[in-house]
Amino acid sequence: MKLKTKSSAKKRFRFTATGAVKMAQCGKRHNMRKRGNRMLRNARGMTIMHPSDAKKVATYYFHV
Repeated sequence: MKLKTKSSAKKRFRFTATGAVKMAQCGKRHNMRKRGNRMLRNARGMTIMHPSDAKKVATYYFHV
């Protein structure tokens, strides 16, 4: 039987051309009033995931 890709991984992560994993910045869901302006600026957009965590995401995504 063919394994299915984890749908949650498809929605949360993207891969760069070199194979790094891009993910959304954390800490921007609620309680913004506690966070400084510098933190909010730095948390915009996407960030690159640490390689040790990216291995686990790749197994969900590609069934390695």
